[in-house]
Amino acid sequence: MGIFSRISFRIADINHFLQKLTPTKITNFLLVMVSFYISRIRRKSTMPGLPVAVSVEPTTSCNLRCPHCVSGLRSFTRPTGMMETDLFDRVVGQLKKELISMTLYFQGEPFLNPGFYDMVALADRNRVYTVTSTNGHYLTEENAEKIIKAGLNRIIISVDNFEQEPYAAYRIGGNIETVRTGIQHLVKQRKKLRATNPLIILQFLVNKFNEDKIGRMRSESYRLGADKADFKTMQIYGYEDGSPFIPESAKYSRYVKDRQNRFSVKNRLFNHCWKMWHSCVITWDGKVLPCCFDKDGSHSLGTLNGISMEGIWKSDSYQSFRNRILDDRKGIDICTNCSEGTKVWI
Repeated sequence: MGIFSRISFRIADINHFLQKLTPTKITNFLLVMVSFYISRIRRKSTMPGLPVAVSVEPTTSCNLRCPHCVSGLRSFTRPTGMMETDLFDRVVGQLKKELISMTLYFQGEPFLNPGFYDMVALADRNRVYTVTSTNGHYLTEENAEKIIKAGLNRIIISVDNFEQEPYAAYRIGGNIETVRTGIQHLVKQRKKLRATNPLIILQFLVNKFNEDKIGRMRSESYRLGADKADFKTMQIYGYEDGSPFIPESAKYSRYVKDRQNRFSVKNRLFNHCWKMWHSCVITWDGKVLPCCFDKDGSHSLGTLNGISMEGIWKSDSYQSFRNRILDDRKGIDICTNCSEGTKVWI
């Protein structure tokens, strides 16, 4: 895909986003943003608005076994399953007036939920900008058509490498040719239907197996018809003792090694976090989590079972958690490996 075509699709994506906005959504965003800065100055949380963005978990199931993913490792301590339609309907119903964007992904492979396309379509009908992230193994021609017709605005496809052996070193059980074919199906169907959605983003976690191939991976992404290629640092569990996946180049690593050969997150953790004010995660069974780094749900702030999203969002427990962020963020376990402010986009 040529540069002008990529620019055209990005402009269309911005237009799709702007079309979702309403005076109520803009007002809510401004309330949330102002409250974030006031809270930072006062070092005490205030929350007059509702979430601007949410991540919803269609399922915890996954077809791959990636070694630094709780879904891939099958190592959850929380219950696993698939979100049911009535819960998703309630989420959209409660938040649609204020919500600007929704990511239909947390843990697991979202396309394994048979109701995924209906979820996208419902959010789209309610003027919510929709995003999903996938490992790309279920992008058949039929599914690609369904994605487009449902109204999905943006799709992130995890690729990491275009060569099978290094690709499978992390995406265990995956087949890069299946992913490549899936990308082609999506590009083909978008052209066939004369659609400007979804924006197609290929994502690469930079690691020791691909750090020397960034230029080639970017070129191949555009050759396949992607609109964008994103390169980001890789999260490692148990990073302190190192990992075969940590890149050699400090530029591409989230971690830095000291003289004792111990690793730590290289960027400083500040006592504030925008995510705590504007977004949250809703698990498949309705638990509300503070952010996407609480992968095992150890900091659940409430459950959408007889309690409204607004009730949870403005609850004493949620405010208390935000105050902990403002007071001592590094003392919260899920923050210690956080990429907020530590991502290296190339």
